[in-house]
This record gives sequence, structure tokens and C-alpha cells, in this order.
Amino acid sequence: MKEVPKLSDFPVGKPNDAYAKYFIGQSWLAPLTTEQVPTYNVTFEPRCRNNWHIHHAQKGGGQMLICVYGRGWVQLEGEPAHELKGGEVFNIPPNVKHWHGAAKDSWFQHLSLEVPGEGTSNEWLEPVTDEVYDKLP
Repeated sequence: MKEVPKLSDFPVGKPNDAYAKYFIGQSWLAPLTTEQVPTYNVTFEPRCRNNWHIHHAQKGGGQMLICVYGRGWVQLEGEPAHELKGGEVFNIPPNVKHWHGAAKDSWFQHLSLEVPGEGTSNEWLEPVTDEVYDKLP
């Protein structure tokens, strides 16, 4: 198991084995709370990213990312990738295909908040290829 450096005051959690098939590289998951607004700290090693995915909702829903350490990327389908840095908040609307993960040269942590809604579900899709990822600065 890789040793994760001290990144922030949030816990790193355990290796994200339950979702490993949806990630390229190693990630760790720390549930912070599942009351009111489920919130998790997700830690990514450099170059780690999750697959394209969609947070479906009939009403409400979506995802909010709060970067707490390092540099990473988030990309909504059809838009350029957006660089995330510490302290930045990024809102992902429901029903929008997207991915997020670490920069090539940086560990990355974000808080992931699942916005409450009706008829919510997650759909995991194809990986973000090295060809696409390696074009990022």
C-alpha cells in the first residue's frame, strides 16, 4: 500500500477499493458525514482520475467539489477541462457527464458533496483515456 503524505486536516480514509474499477490510479475515500448532505473526502495520487460519470436526478441533485489540497481537473462533457486549486468550489449540475482527478504532478484532495434530490442515481461510464488526459497542461 502506498503511503499518502499529510495533505490536509481531513482524513485520507481507506483505499477506494469499492470504486477502483472506475478510477485510473489509486484513490482513497473518507466518509465525513452521511447526514443531511453526504460528504466525502477523496484523495487522488498524481495522474489519478475517475471515469466519466453522470449524477442523475429527476429533481435537484448534482455534485459539488471543494478542493482542499493540490491541483486537479474537472471536465464537463463538451467543455474544456477546468483546473481546480485549493479553496476552489466547483458545482456540477445533475444529468451532466463529467470526470475529475489529480493533475499529473500533484496530489489532490476534494470534498465531494452529493446534492440531495429526487430520483438520484450515479452512472459510471468509460475511462478518461491517457490520450485525452495527457493533453492537459
